[in-house]
Amino acid sequence: MIKSQTKQPNTNERAIYEPCPCREVVDTVREFLGISPAVRQHFANSRVEFLKAIREILNERIERLSSQGQQGTKLTVE
Repeated sequence: MIKSQTKQPNTNERAIYEPCPCREVVDTVREFLGISPAVRQHFANSRVEFLKAIREILNERIERLSSQGQQGTKLTVE
C-alpha cells in the first residue's frame, strides 16, 4: 500500500505565478490612458462607497424582514 505524501508549504518558498492576460490588458489600458494617482484614489474610494451602499441595502432588507415577525400555527397544549 502506497501512501501519498502531502508536502507542507514552506514559508520561505516563494510562489511563481504566470502573468494574467486580463491583468496585462488592464495595465496596458491604464498606461495608455495615463491614469494619474489621483484618479486611482477616486476609483478606490468609489469601490468603498459602492460596497457601503450594498451593505446599507442588505441592512435595510434584514430590518424589513425582521420587523415582519414570524408567522406560524398555534397549537393547543393539553
